[in-house]
Amino acid sequence: MIACLRLLSALCLAALLAACASSPSSSLGDLPRTPDASIEQLLEQATSAKTPEKASLLRLSAADLAYHQNNPARSAQILAQVPLDSLKPAAQVFASTLTAELAMTRNQPKAALAALNHPSLQNLKELAPEQQIRTGTVHARAYEADGQTLAAARERVAMAPLLSGDTASSNHEAIWALIAAVPAEQLQATNNPTLDGWVSLALAVKGAGTLEQQQAAIDTWRVQNPGHPASLQLPQPLIKLKELASQPLSKIALLLPQEGPLANVARALREGFMAAHYQAEQAGQKPPIIEFYDSSRLSSIDDFYAKAQAAGVQLVVGPLEKPLVKQLNDRPQLPITTLALNYSETDQGPAQLFQFGLAAEDEAREVSQRARADGLHRAAAMVPKGEWGERVFRAFRQDWEANGGTVIGVEYVDQPVALAQQIADLFHLRQSEGRAKSLQSTVGTDVAAQPSRRQDIEFIFLAVPPQLAQQIKPTLNFQYAGDVPVYATSHVYSASGDRNQYLDMNNVMFCETPWLLNTTDPLRNQVAAQWPQANGSLGRLYAMGVDAYRLAPRLGQLKALPDTRIDGLSGNLGISPNQRVDRQLPWAQFVNGQVQRLPDTSR
Repeated sequence: MIACLRLLSALCLAALLAACASSPSSSLGDLPRTPDASIEQLLEQATSAKTPEKASLLRLSAADLAYHQNNPARSAQILAQVPLDSLKPAAQVFASTLTAELAMTRNQPKAALAALNHPSLQNLKELAPEQQIRTGTVHARAYEADGQTLAAARERVAMAPLLSGDTASSNHEAIWALIAAVPAEQLQATNNPTLDGWVSLALAVKGAGTLEQQQAAIDTWRVQNPGHPASLQLPQPLIKLKELASQPLSKIALLLPQEGPLANVARALREGFMAAHYQAEQAGQKPPIIEFYDSSRLSSIDDFYAKAQAAGVQLVVGPLEKPLVKQLNDRPQLPITTLALNYSETDQGPAQLFQFGLAAEDEAREVSQRARADGLHRAAAMVPKGEWGERVFRAFRQDWEANGGTVIGVEYVDQPVALAQQIADLFHLRQSEGRAKSLQSTVGTDVAAQPSRRQDIEFIFLAVPPQLAQQIKPTLNFQYAGDVPVYATSHVYSASGDRNQYLDMNNVMFCETPWLLNTTDPLRNQVAAQWPQANGSLGRLYAMGVDAYRLAPRLGQLKALPDTRIDGLSGNLGISPNQRVDRQLPWAQFVNGQVQRLPDTSR
């Protein structure tokens, strides 16, 4: 009986070892396989394996099994017992791939890319297609998470011929999503014919303004690239463009107040909107008819929509008033697609409602993204007292902490006379002075000590008006914190052209609308020549009016192509999943009284 058990045990061991090795063996060695055995059985067999190579293959199989059982900690623990340098190339590829997959479970794309930089990966194309697909997939994921979008697309293009069925279709759509997400100026030839075809398709779509122009550009591209995978199977978002192109926009209702506290804001929005309309006419386009409605005289929002429908309106731009936007957002549906020019307090609204505004919260998140792109991790904040400051700080903090950042402290500023004390508290300067006094008392003699600030604050998030900003930066210098970078929202910039005012904010970095930073834009200069106030802070509203006009015919397009963005004059614009227009802003810095544009960062 015992002899029979020994024989059975030996046969099981032989089966396990055979299952863990690919056959026949090649000069690259064997790839581990996950056999029909538990992790414990594999590890037990590894301890009694006849050769170190077989023991390593069994442990690799056990680590792989733990990974697929959603136990990355156990997988990493087992993988650490495998000596990578002693493995043959095939097993090294397998181990490096698993290491990368484990790094991605920890959201560490750089560690994943480092693992996939192992010399053994040069042999990947000689291995089984299944291994090539697995390695290529995690490589693409790591590149994408690291912001190397074109490299991610290249990996997916490389493994596409190995795929079939639903997996091939998903990879096909993923390639387009990656390419479409790359800004046009970063799309360049790669010397890879298939990838270059994808790039040229994206450039054709991005370079066309209207839906009709995009459709024509796609058709031309397909004629020029008949054998390309995207020509044989157009990506789903581009198929949707055909449906949208068959429904041209011919009449818009502009719903803005002509009286009341928002009349001046509405006037700037309306003048920007109509400037873009006239520009389209001058360019030979056939822009939609614009009908004006006064929201300050509305007796019923339902009556307005009834009149608009009867007049053949296909899109409403407005209202501006927050209570009216809230009314629309609370409804289950709207009779006409509407681009509101303000935001409701709650996210979820009817499918027909889009929302667009110059939200301070957008800029707070912009600061978070910029500081993160610059490699910073620990922030302090200075915002005004009150509900507005609370909202802006909350938006910054949520985005910052959600992406691994830490907020060291916050000061709510109000009276300039209290700034010195608040900054001293933020940087613990009073504690430093207290330690010096304590030391002086202990030794009984005068101690020469310069106050020192805390060193864990890497930058300051600043969202205050220009008058406060002009006092905060000099106070930071005075309080031994002048070397701490300051990242600010556009609220610090008055656009007054007063160089002396900007000298007080030297080195402060801030996000701002392209309208106020790009003074060479023809439409901007044309508007400013007619309405000089558009050169100042009101220019942001003129820019929003222009962009509302340009967004109007493209809302369905942006919804169908969520990675598509428009280079507007109020920012780089896209549509979020909750149908709010999100703005990405360029950056500038005060340098010796001048405003200098800063290079863009990758997102």
